[in-house]
Amino acid sequence: MFLYGCSKNLVDTEMCIGIFKKENFEIVNNPEDAEIIIINTCGFIESAKEEAINCILEMAEYKKTGNCKFLIAMGCLVQRYKKDLEKAIPEVDLFLSIDEYENFWEKIAKLLNKDKKTKNTLDYLDRVISTGNATSYLKIAEGCSNRCTYCAIPYIRGPYVSRKMEDILKEAESLAKKGIKELIVIAQDTTKYGIDIYGKPVLPELLQKLCEIEGFKWIRFLYAYPESITDELIETVKNNEKICNYFDIPLQHFSDEVLKRMNRKSDSKSIENVIEKIRKNIPDVILRTTMIVGFPGETEDDFFKLYEFVNSAKFEKLGVFKYSKEDGTPAAKIKNQVHYKTKQSRLDKIMTLEKQISKIKLEEKIGNEYKAIVDGFSEDNKYICARSYMDIPNEDGTIFIKNNKKVKSGDFIKCKIISVRDYDLIGEII
Repeated sequence: MFLYGCSKNLVDTEMCIGIFKKENFEIVNNPEDAEIIIINTCGFIESAKEEAINCILEMAEYKKTGNCKFLIAMGCLVQRYKKDLEKAIPEVDLFLSIDEYENFWEKIAKLLNKDKKTKNTLDYLDRVISTGNATSYLKIAEGCSNRCTYCAIPYIRGPYVSRKMEDILKEAESLAKKGIKELIVIAQDTTKYGIDIYGKPVLPELLQKLCEIEGFKWIRFLYAYPESITDELIETVKNNEKICNYFDIPLQHFSDEVLKRMNRKSDSKSIENVIEKIRKNIPDVILRTTMIVGFPGETEDDFFKLYEFVNSAKFEKLGVFKYSKEDGTPAAKIKNQVHYKTKQSRLDKIMTLEKQISKIKLEEKIGNEYKAIVDGFSEDNKYICARSYMDIPNEDGTIFIKNNKKVKSGDFIKCKIISVRDYDLIGEII
């Protein structure tokens, strides 16, 4: 099975694998050996769409050269363009949109000419964890109701729908019993969790209850929208040892004019205030954010404000996207679309600046001691690949430590930072 897109899509993929395993299918890693190939697609931005389509076309070749009898595509891209894809790629035997996930096995069984009596659907409790033996994601909500003008997520995944807290805690307890030590709480906007069920956001309460579950050593949450970061949430992070001092805050811009056109709920002043408050209350906090350059109408002055903000805020982690014009979004209709060369130039300038900031921030860690989780080993097996509370998997950096052959994946170790390499750290076990 092939996965594209975000960690929310990853959870869907794990539930999909869980169904096939429950139905006694053998899961293989090599597409040449697979009789059924499934691609879980992303439809968020243009580059992700292209990746997913290329993968579908590549996998279609295994119907000629391999054992593949059935090719299935599912996920966000299918949700957005199912009819078009059915016409354009007839090699795919089944396109499954997100709306059809409730009848997931019924659709699969019909394709495979299997018994349809089993009412299997995607189930969080049947997930096959694919992120190692110690780390797992915990999805607490679906969709988004923020309606940022550049974003297609509400049109793909629908409005924000929280899961019941008791269901989330039941899944979390199941994960703890399986040996999961690092829990990463996710939603399109975790800080809005519960507003649709309980009448107010209750992420702090959920985090408190998760901390009470035995087995978890680290708990993280992604993604925290700035307007919903409350004093209570900051205090919850500050006062719970299990919760990593790490905030991923997708800000997208700093110019008030651009933020307004994006339909963001924060302005430059409130952004500065929340960052100042977090850093004041949690001095060793790691702040990560994402920015969009080249949004329609972004002037040189708008970009300068963003650049100066990045320079002054000095985020430990920062990613930049070029604005992608998405079908059906309000921003796609805004005049004064920015030239792609200008977008690239602005992205390069921000990333050059962030690289300098990151180097300084990382060099400040030399000599410090940290608890770290072992993710695995380098290809030549010479180094342990580990992470401290400062890094999330597959997004941030790695601590490389000379392999002493005494640790295994999922272990927690104590290490001392001795040097820096690009966005990564070099350490030694102590």
